[in-house]
Formats: sequence, C-alpha cells, structure tokens
Amino acid sequence: MSSFDRHPSTVADFDDARRRNRLRETRLGHSWSGWRRTRLVLLRILGFLLVALIVFGQYWIHDVVPERERLAQTSPELLPANLPADARDWDTAVVDLVGLGGVNATPTAKALPALSRLGVVWAVRYDNAGIDTKVIADMIVRAARYGNVRNIVLVGHSMGGIIALEVARHIHQSSDRRLVAVVLDCTPMDLDAVRPESRSRGADLVRWLGWLPGARESRILRFAVEMSARRERFAQRDGLFFEIDWRALRETSAQVLRDKIFSDDAASNGLIEAQFLAIVAGGGTADLRALGKPNPDKRNPAIVFIRPREASRDEVVDVEYSHRVLIENSGGVNGTLSVVRPSGTEHANPIQRPAEYNAVIEAQVLPFVRRYQEANRHDPP
Repeated sequence: MSSFDRHPSTVADFDDARRRNRLRETRLGHSWSGWRRTRLVLLRILGFLLVALIVFGQYWIHDVVPERERLAQTSPELLPANLPADARDWDTAVVDLVGLGGVNATPTAKALPALSRLGVVWAVRYDNAGIDTKVIADMIVRAARYGNVRNIVLVGHSMGGIIALEVARHIHQSSDRRLVAVVLDCTPMDLDAVRPESRSRGADLVRWLGWLPGARESRILRFAVEMSARRERFAQRDGLFFEIDWRALRETSAQVLRDKIFSDDAASNGLIEAQFLAIVAGGGTADLRALGKPNPDKRNPAIVFIRPREASRDEVVDVEYSHRVLIENSGGVNGTLSVVRPSGTEHANPIQRPAEYNAVIEAQVLPFVRRYQEANRHDPP
C-alpha cells in the first residue's frame, strides 16, 4: 500500500479547486457584501495617488527646492571684460549681452577684443531667476557714473539683442548717459524671425513651465528638454520605433549634465522663459522705434546689424526677415542703420569665429559707430 493510500487527505491538500477557493477567500474585499467592485476601484485609485504623491514629494524636495533656494540668491552683475585700447576712450563703455540659454557674456566679450577700440568693455551676467531690463539699465548707468563713463554702446547676440534694445530704450529715455549705438548680432526682431524648429522648442518649454509645478526650477525637466532638442544625435527613426545609439546617448547625456545642468553659467528654465517671452511679447520693433524718435537732448543712436552673408547659414534666425524689419524702422536716406555681412559666420557665434567677427568689427562697425561716438563727445553734457 502506497503512502497516498494510507493518507487520502494528502490528495485533497493538492487539489487545485481548493487552492483557488483559498486564494479567493484571502483577497482584499472578499467578505464585502455591497459595492465591492466600486470599493476596490477606489482603493486602487487611492494607492496610485499615494505613490504619485510620494514621487512628487521627492521631486519637490530634491529637485525644485534646492534650485529655488539657489536662484533666490542670484542677481544681475556687470563684469569687466577688456580695458580700452586707447586711454582716450575711457569715457565710453561697451556692454555685451548674450542670448537664449546664456547667462554670462564674459567669454563672448573676451572673444571680441576689437570692441575695446571703442572703450572699456563690460559683460552682463543675468539674474538666473529672470530678466528685468530696467534693473539691468540702472546697473549699467550706476557703473557708468561711478567710472565717469559718459557714452554707452550695447552689443546683443541673438535674443540678447532683444534685451539690449529694451535696455537701450531705458538708458536713452530715462538716464543722463549718452547711448551711442546698439549692435545686434543675428537678432530676431520678432517671433516671425525665429525659424519654426527653434520656435517650437521655446514654445514647448514655455508650455511645460505653464502647467508643471516647480518647472521653472526643475533640473529634471531641463534635462528632458535639452535631450529632446539633441535627439537626432542618438536616435534614428526606424518605422514606428527609434533605433538608439547607446554610446552617443551616454555622450550627449554627459554633455547636457555638464553644460546645462551643473554649470554655474547655464541659464535656468525661468531665465530661458523670460528671454523667449521677450520675443513673443513683440520683439524689439517697438524699442527700435522709440530709439528712432527725435529727442531734443540726445542724438539717436546708431544701429548695427551683424548677420551671415549667406542667410541660410543661420539655422536659428531668418536674418533676411530681421534685415527687412530693421530697414523699415531704422534705414532709409536719413537712417541710422548699418548692416554688416561677414563671410563664414553662422548664428551669433563669435566664440567659434572670432577672426571673422573681429575683422568686420575693425573694418565696418568701428568706423560707423565712431562717427556717433565723436558726435556725442562734442554735445554739451
């Protein structure tokens, strides 16, 4: 006789039907007599919300709060970049402002030593929490008074030109300093001048900032946006799916983390939003018109537009469009506009093409701006 014959209960212990019954008896809500399915659905929703709340809490504590505390300590600064090439030009300051995604203009200003032929060169470091052009203008005017600087030249690269034009309006209309010129490097004069692909990236970021709590400080969101903008480096579409180059993905991730997330000179989400919205709000056309209005106490400043000779080389801004807008508002027979078209340059890239930029500044920008500089020197204080 087998052991199973001697112990028939053993067979019952391995009965599958009995096992399923026991499982049903131990399930949550087995003994509930009413609204069992509804109560189970509500419990699952509650569990999902609890997990989401825990994840959001970690995001807020470890991502948003530290960045918000850091940004609260930032403020705009005016930094020295180059001394004037001629001691007689200490009465003029050239102020450099960078564009979208940049914070500190010092590297750009140092790449353009030709600007020191006009005067002392300063670089603006934006407040990473956002942009207030009146604050920047007042900061420049205070420094000019302290240094006995009478004349001011503003240089704006890409979207920094929009900021430069607004700062210029404040200085021209509301200060005792003389605005000699505004130099615009590949500046989009309004949103229509921004090429569609670049416009959509800015719009996507602004859209995220509008509805995601803490998005203005979130480094996780910034990483996602920056990686999305560089996806062509590591992802190629293969039908409905993407083929990932994992080595390129690692290299791109390391670059974004180094240059955009952990760098002190990387623009915050809030600063990028402020820079982009400056164009969305109307661009620099209104400020350009304000600078062109007759002023009994001051001469109208010179406007210089630096753009690639071949417009297609600028993949961010439609410089032909900006060129037409500038002619309409500052050109003409008695206009104050000079357009400079160097060969070999692309979108606002003086750090990458310093030789080309300095050459056209020496040959074309300086002679044009100096006429306004000398005229201001002969005006009564």
